[in-house]
Amino acid sequence: MKQDIIITEVGPRDGLQNEKAPLSREQKSELINRLLASGIDQIEIGSFVNPKAVPAMADTDSLVHGTNSKASALKIGLIMNDRGLDRALEAKVDGVCIVTVVSETLCLKNNNRSAQQALDMALHLSKRAKENKLWTRIDVAPAWVCPYEGATSQEQLIRTIDPLWELAPDELALCDTIGHANPYAVSKTFETLGERYDRSRLAAHFHDTKSLGLANATAALLQGIRRFDASIGGLGGCPFAPGAKGNLATEDLVHLCHSMGFKTGIDESQLWSTVDFMEKSVGRPLGGHSRTWFQTQKAKQDKIQKEL
Repeated sequence: MKQDIIITEVGPRDGLQNEKAPLSREQKSELINRLLASGIDQIEIGSFVNPKAVPAMADTDSLVHGTNSKASALKIGLIMNDRGLDRALEAKVDGVCIVTVVSETLCLKNNNRSAQQALDMALHLSKRAKENKLWTRIDVAPAWVCPYEGATSQEQLIRTIDPLWELAPDELALCDTIGHANPYAVSKTFETLGERYDRSRLAAHFHDTKSLGLANATAALLQGIRRFDASIGGLGGCPFAPGAKGNLATEDLVHLCHSMGFKTGIDESQLWSTVDFMEKSVGRPLGGHSRTWFQTQKAKQDKIQKEL
């Protein structure tokens, strides 16, 4: 089935990096295998960062080959520096995600470097990744609202994206770091950038802090964006940004796309089975806004099956 929408599942990385009780390697492998089985073709399996900074990501290296193989799937690792890229190459990932921060204050507080230094590192890592024939993705954050400086201007984004775009990334995502974007702002940003860059390689990463994740995804869809990030059960957020709650739930995004007539290649029932698995793993309720609807439909189907 031809896919209209490409979804990058970020649950194993962005979703789990801030869990108080880290999952075991076996639980992470099970999560990744379930996501692959549901039809997910791009998945962030973890990050190659200093385990002292993000202990939950200490076992990323072993997850690359500790999970099922799927010819069409991309297993992606987030990197922040040369050591991270070296580890990613040693682990033989399919691709890497490189983050650059456009906000001076957020960059200094989180990465102890200026926004220009972050951009220089992203350019350097992108070149190295391309030289090593890795699929390359760049995350640009915060694309709409900074927790310290307020609204991000389109001029800021363009100054950052222009030099990165010259390196021909396979995908470039605009990230709503703290979930404060709104549909109008999302639409205007993608309208402007879509005229400057190839829309088919632009992606959107939304948080659901204000329950606007689906509305923002709809605005991006209507601007021709076909690549999105999402996290199973709405897990995660940014541990370094004040006000960042969960990510946009994968099951909600898939349901939205299907209801609008788009194809994702993803089985909603298997996604919800994975949500159930993750609830048991993290020990608390999970699941997006579509949960009640799905459970109602499943109950009807189960009733019909019993009556046959």
